[in-house]
Amino acid sequence: QVQLVESGGDLVQPGESLRLSCAASGSIFTIQTMGWYRQVPEKSRELVATITSGGSTNYADSVKGRFTISRDNAKNTVYLQMNSLKPEDTAVYYCNAGGSYYYQGRLRSFGSWGQGTQVTVSS
Repeated sequence: QVQLVESGGDLVQPGESLRLSCAASGSIFTIQTMGWYRQVPEKSRELVATITSGGSTNYADSVKGRFTISRDNAKNTVYLQMNSLKPEDTAVYYCNAGGSYYYQGRLRSFGSWGQGTQVTVSS
């Protein structure tokens, strides 16, 4: 299978910046789309941003102009640069990736989630 490990979550003040990273590992053949989602207690997980292997991006309206998603295909890593953070950005941020990997000599598709990293924006 494919494992995702996030890092970079922290407690910051409003207006500050934070950069999240997510590295994928395993017998990866290709990763098509990588993305970031977030969730607060008692609410559904919501899309923050996604990026394709070709570099096409998609953002939630609430983060457009403040967050930037990028990826390093050679390292199977996706980043989320978060600027001008607001208290409403407080959430657990999850990394997601989909693509194909080798298993028992055959290519299989995967869709994986990371374990989540806490981002807290508070004065």
